[in-house]
Amino acid sequence: MPAWAQPATSPPVAPAPAAGAQPSAPSLRQALDAAWQRAVSAREAEGQRRRADAERIAAGRLWAASPSLALSHRDDRLQSNTGAREIEIGVAVPLWLPGQRAARAGTADAAATQAQSAEQVARLRLAGELREAAWQVVALQAELRQADAQDAALRQLADDVERRVRAGDLPRADSLAAQAEQLAAAAALADVRQRLQAAVARWTLLTGLTALPDLSGPSAPDPSGADLALHPEQQLAGQTTALARQRLELMRHSRRDAPELTVGVRQDTAGRGQASQGSLAIGLRLPFGTDDRNRPLEAAALAELDVAQAQEQRLRERLDSDIAAARDAQRAAQAQLDAESGRARLLRERATLIDQSFRAGETPLPELLRALAAAAQADSAVARQNAALGLARARLQQTLGLLP
Repeated sequence: MPAWAQPATSPPVAPAPAAGAQPSAPSLRQALDAAWQRAVSAREAEGQRRRADAERIAAGRLWAASPSLALSHRDDRLQSNTGAREIEIGVAVPLWLPGQRAARAGTADAAATQAQSAEQVARLRLAGELREAAWQVVALQAELRQADAQDAALRQLADDVERRVRAGDLPRADSLAAQAEQLAAAAALADVRQRLQAAVARWTLLTGLTALPDLSGPSAPDPSGADLALHPEQQLAGQTTALARQRLELMRHSRRDAPELTVGVRQDTAGRGQASQGSLAIGLRLPFGTDDRNRPLEAAALAELDVAQAQEQRLRERLDSDIAAARDAQRAAQAQLDAESGRARLLRERATLIDQSFRAGETPLPELLRALAAAAQADSAVARQNAALGLARARLQQTLGLLP
């Protein structure tokens, strides 16, 4: 049976490793771990965790802000110059307002939880990039196999036609047409190979791996009733709202600057030759909280909370829409694959019959070349659609918020 009459097989989901690749193909989860080590978003997530830890430590301190050292010196050198002087040294400690420390600790806990959710969202987005890159490689490898098979088939046909031309069975024009078709197939093969190399380069840039991904594992189940409350983006939106609410609570417990308790010692000398006297100085500084200070801060905190709540609601609606669209895309991809597979089977059978007729001298070469081109295009469409179906399934898993 000629090469163009072979049935179009579904491309294996796991791409073969390229030249110089690692011995074993990594799973998508392993590739995600490798890409996360290289991602800028990983550094951002680490920085958010460190900031949240620093806020927790600050909320656990005994004072509201950093203590300060106060020094003062007074004398009468520019007045009576009797030798009177006063020296004071003390420490000023900012104090927590009632409920402020607990509110700041709650804010720090909410920030830490939000940082964890933000990291999961960043990993999910990176997983989406990897899924797209991996399935692009799979699609191009399938296209490459079909282009290589078409090139080999047309090369075989060109050789057969050339032999029949030399034998006097066919005109020279048929040989030229067959060679032209084979050269076109070779050019298409080179183009697909170049696009595959670019896709592999993008995969390597994302993951740092030279081995291509292994997508041959069983497809993850498609939960019909996915719980959006567990979606990383929905959890992040909820944590962002909780953090905004905690910041509003902290602002309401911080309606004035921190009061300061000052404890120090003072040494007084009444004049020259007189003994100095020491004393303990205790002071309390109580700032006032006015509307000029509090109203802009409260308005900003309320605006942040309103925006966070609106974004959470819109996100839920967007996720519902995206999931419905992803399910429709998967069903459409499956239906298209079924149709393309049936069309390819019919065109292969037609090409086989026309080939037999051509060899019997009943059909001219141009008609055979058209039949072969149509069958080859149909086989390529089946190969691409197999990869498109895999990508549609991966996109649905991505939309559902499922990590590899």
